[in-house]
Amino acid sequence: MSPMTVTPAPALTVGFDLDMTLIDSRPGIHACYRALAERTGTFIDADLAVTRLGPPLAEELVNWFPAEEVAGMADLYREMYPSIAIAATPAMAGAREAIDAVRTVGGRTMVVTAKYEPNAKLHLDHLRIAPDVVVGDLWAEQKAEALREYGAAVYVGDHVGDVRGARTAGALSVAVVTGPCDGDELRAAGADVVLDDLSAFPAWLAAYREAPRA
Repeated sequence: MSPMTVTPAPALTVGFDLDMTLIDSRPGIHACYRALAERTGTFIDADLAVTRLGPPLAEELVNWFPAEEVAGMADLYREMYPSIAIAATPAMAGAREAIDAVRTVGGRTMVVTAKYEPNAKLHLDHLRIAPDVVVGDLWAEQKAEALREYGAAVYVGDHVGDVRGARTAGALSVAVVTGPCDGDELRAAGADVVLDDLSAFPAWLAAYREAPRA
């Protein structure tokens, strides 16, 4: 009698948002908006802009530039960004530990972000955070494309757009209140779990692994 072939269970894949989830991008983005304002002679309220991070860059720039100029201003911003924003941006509390926690249980990690992908990778390289996959230029429900492609079971983010992306992908939505959305907003959007920050993620993951249906 031939021995039964057992197919190993697929590795747990956990996706993370970038801005205000893994990195505190406010200082770098604030500096870049100020530099863009100085270079173009256009007023940009950088203090206000960094309170609503999450959506694509164009959705912020349209508040300060005529619609026909937004694409060009976005290109200029992205060109200026590496020399201004990367070194100014720290990791969020618990970010490295959250990535390590997934690896410890044999899982893989991915970052899915609305940020321009080359700049997202620069941030991660600078901070020595090394997910297995990085996908940029996706926002809200669009994030489901990458989450589904890589079979992510969990997606962690700070914005209601991240919750929508997780739910569209059929992934568990874990939200952190480190961005512009508070816990009530995240729960109302459909977050399955709300944590204060990523410092709480390893303990949550351990419990989830013990009882994923709880």
